[in-house]
Amino acid sequence: MKTRKITVELPEDLLREAQQVTKQGITPTLRRGLEILRAQRAYERLLKMRGQVRFSLALDDLRDDT
Repeated sequence: MKTRKITVELPEDLLREAQQVTKQGITPTLRRGLEILRAQRAYERLLKMRGQVRFSLALDDLRDDT
């Protein structure tokens, strides 16, 4: 994985609260925040596709666990 070193100015309280949630240092906390944003974008793209994808299996077949 290629990485970049950056300098960023953040509100102290925002960073502190985020680190309390992650229970990690600055770099892992910022990385997690960026990963959440990436996942949010993917989720939004999936929502746009809602109702446009056809499945070949019936819902009852998917529910059948046997």
